[in-house]
Amino acid sequence: MPHTEQLRDSAAGLHRVRKHRLRPSALLLVAVAPLVGVIGYMASASGQDGAEAAPVFVGKIPEGYRDWKLISVAHEEGNLHSFAAVLGNDVAIKAYRDGTLPFPDGAIIAALHWGHVPSEENNKIFGRPQSFVPGSPSNVQFMVKDSKKYAATGGWGFAHFNGRDDKPAGKAVLQSCFPCHNRNKDHDLVFARYAP
Repeated sequence: MPHTEQLRDSAAGLHRVRKHRLRPSALLLVAVAPLVGVIGYMASASGQDGAEAAPVFVGKIPEGYRDWKLISVAHEEGNLHSFAAVLGNDVAIKAYRDGTLPFPDGAIIAALHWGHVPSEENNKIFGRPQSFVPGSPSNVQFMVKDSKKYAATGGWGFAHFNGRDDKPAGKAVLQSCFPCHNRNKDHDLVFARYAP
């Protein structure tokens, strides 16, 4: 019997030693588990489990955009010094007309920008400098609503294509889109108002 008690005491002691040896590992596991949970949540929130996060930039010009309906026009001075026609696909136009906010998925808004120049021909007729017309195209920009794909940027994907060549702008240009538009949360990040 004494031998059995010694074995039990030795086993209890060994268990205590193992318990203390595992403690740092257990602490590490406790510290890492929440981090894994957060990473897993972020991946599933992006809709891309185990893949890269969804892109926030649109890499292709939507077909037929020049045939879309007019939302509004814009004139910007300062460094931009431009005219713009703001167009929308059928989903965007319906949302504007119905006053729907936030915009539904599938809405696409295009802004076509040109520099503006005085019209010598028109000014001769008017007898004074007062007429300006579009000059060279500077860019076309798009906002594409897909609340899952572009969740990281308020549900909108952004695009900027330069001048006549329709080359996509680099990431550096596009990095400023969301921070700027995000200031306009009350109108679902969209600046253009419908001009009936």
